[in-house]
Amino acid sequence: MSDDLSAEGEVLSPSPLGGAELEFEGALRPESLAEFVGQPKAVEQLRLLLAAARLDNRAPDHILLSGPPGLGKTTLAMIVAQESGLALRMSSGPAISHAGDLAALLSSLVPGEVLFIDEIHRMARSAEEMLYLAMEDYRIDIMVGKGVGASSIPLELPPFTLVGATTRSGLLASPLRDRFGFTAHLEFYSHDELQSVLTRSSRLLGLDLQPLALEIIAQRSRGTPRIANRLLRRVRDYLTVHPEVDASSAAEAALALYDVDSRGLDRLDRAVLRALIERFGGGPVGVSALATSIGEDGETVESVVEPFLLREGFLVRTPRGRQATRAAYEHLGIAPAAQPPTLL
Repeated sequence: MSDDLSAEGEVLSPSPLGGAELEFEGALRPESLAEFVGQPKAVEQLRLLLAAARLDNRAPDHILLSGPPGLGKTTLAMIVAQESGLALRMSSGPAISHAGDLAALLSSLVPGEVLFIDEIHRMARSAEEMLYLAMEDYRIDIMVGKGVGASSIPLELPPFTLVGATTRSGLLASPLRDRFGFTAHLEFYSHDELQSVLTRSSRLLGLDLQPLALEIIAQRSRGTPRIANRLLRRVRDYLTVHPEVDASSAAEAALALYDVDSRGLDRLDRAVLRALIERFGGGPVGVSALATSIGEDGETVESVVEPFLLREGFLVRTPRGRQATRAAYEHLGIAPAAQPPTLL
């Protein structure tokens, strides 16, 4: 979710993406499982789950969607509501900072509503414990008063379907994870799948791009549809300003202008690798020291930059810290002073 949401699912402030960016992303979202590209296993499992719920005339089981950002968790939550013919309520884990926030949200649900909680692992622990009972028995206990005079009042809830999304499923408590009837882990997209995403997006945007231009964008999209669509928009902007340039050249020029190289590394990715190689001799070095050396937050380096560099084989984790691989030296065009590790 890119909006800041209250516990009641209301928008509190404009998204940092801006209205135009949100409108762009919304226009490209598929509205059914048939339109959804990629994640074939998860899509088939969801199709069966939703079809069975329709035939039984009941709310679908609670659904947990896990995986890296930008792979379609929010889109799938919207599709669950759309294909079930149910209303959708949206909120986010950080907005639910107290059990009372969750109680207010749950008590306002209508029968059969789909409740989507993004980054569900970031909910307050007290709210998480309240959610156990709500998911299992469709009721919550409201505490009234304090101390020895406190009493618990049970509140019945209408049947609802919870769709939780998380980028860190390991941070979910086992009792919460076990209450989801279906769990799907979304995988990074292949180049062919990303080209299919870009082909569909180009058609919706009225762009006539050759396969070579789409391939250039797909190769630099880090296996992530959200990034692919964002880069497609930059290419569209370039073609708007430079209509005389052919699409393939525009794709190369636009992505070069925005510091996205042939492997999808951006300015921050390369800054991390250069610091690792040039300031720390290729490592090993700790994440905090590496982040400080480039003026970035350690959490950003560890959660945003490092997973992609690990997946592409540009660095490895060792007991003593992070170390650059031979592939990192070769990609940056730096001659290794020593023998860096080679991934098999």
